[in-house]
Amino acid sequence: MAESGAPTVGILVGGGPAPGINGVISAATIEARNRGLRVIGLMHGFEWLVKRDLGHIRELDIGDVSRVHLRGGSILRTSRENPTTDPGKLKNVIESLTALGINYLVTIGGDDTAYSAQRIEAEAAGRVKVVHVPKTIDNDLPLPGLTPTFGFTTAVQVGVGIVATLMEDARTTGRWYFVIAMGRKAGHLALSVGKAAGATLSIIAEDFRSGKIPLREIADILEGSILKRELMGRPYGVAVIAEGLAERMDAAELEDLKDVERDEHGHIRLAEVNLGRLLEGEVKRRIKARGLKRTIVSKDVGYELRCAAPVTYDLEYTRDLGYGAIKLLLSGGTGAMVTIQAGRLVPMFFTELLDPSTGRTRVRYVNTETESYEAAAKYMIRLNRWDFEDPDRLARLASVAKTDPASFEQQFGYLGRRYRW
Repeated sequence: MAESGAPTVGILVGGGPAPGINGVISAATIEARNRGLRVIGLMHGFEWLVKRDLGHIRELDIGDVSRVHLRGGSILRTSRENPTTDPGKLKNVIESLTALGINYLVTIGGDDTAYSAQRIEAEAAGRVKVVHVPKTIDNDLPLPGLTPTFGFTTAVQVGVGIVATLMEDARTTGRWYFVIAMGRKAGHLALSVGKAAGATLSIIAEDFRSGKIPLREIADILEGSILKRELMGRPYGVAVIAEGLAERMDAAELEDLKDVERDEHGHIRLAEVNLGRLLEGEVKRRIKARGLKRTIVSKDVGYELRCAAPVTYDLEYTRDLGYGAIKLLLSGGTGAMVTIQAGRLVPMFFTELLDPSTGRTRVRYVNTETESYEAAAKYMIRLNRWDFEDPDRLARLASVAKTDPASFEQQFGYLGRRYRW
């Protein structure tokens, strides 16, 4: 038990939910209490701290958290409140933490929460030691090697179950599904779900060159895949598409972007951008113009994944992260993100996480030069160079598309030059 006046740990959660949050809260609380510290859960992330409202806290003891690691969601809730948008908000957070007697702060979140933690640690100037625990189903924080962020593994498994069911429905009913998967900046989730489920194809922003991604090219990939499957005698399929494509598309092509709402960090609320409906409508129009009849259904998959009960990997992983956060703080560590590498606690200091060109947390993108990506790409059904190098195959594809080989190549030939698999 913590004695009166004992050092105090504050724990908060920022950003979207991810499976395993409660595991971090549980392990951090148990370790801190076992070491004689008081633990305060700060409800709703930074939402109340920026207002200097100290009434939204929860005292945590071992009995409160000993079984919560098995549950999805967050017992401390979460929010996207961003204290870095205003110096006054940042000052209020520091003053709130000081007023609550918090000596150590554990933040749980993604890239935006990591950046907020970095700014708070710098502003506190030693008064509050801060460590961050990397959480996001997007898997886009720059952890070393292929170490995932917690929640990603569970999200992939749940996503695979959903996509596998849709694949069977597609086969049974002879239709196509365009599944929009979460991933604001990086395509890890869409690629992994599609690869593990054996979906027809996945499309992620990393597939494209830098700069804007034309709607025409995404639609060409999808239409080409549909035509190729027709040639194979399989007039159905499932495409898994990363929502982050919308952030790199021209706003003029996205009617929904004109007045779309943005979050506290300035990001487009991608849930408000109906990318699936846009692609569904464009490809339906094209297929109909060819005289073909195919049912296409778009479906967003994201909120179904975020509060799922964690799988065993994330159950164990979050125990390590929560324990590691307290161990790092009590050994004098601060200004760092907790990582577990080869079973050992290795801090990554905030200075290592920042992109010098933006001053923000670096993003880990899908590396399209790896064999892991190559394995995913090779098993996708989409137009590639082999479809255009064989005149007989090109002629048969053109026949399915109800056009001539020259016209087919004029529209789709660039895809064959771009996708070598």
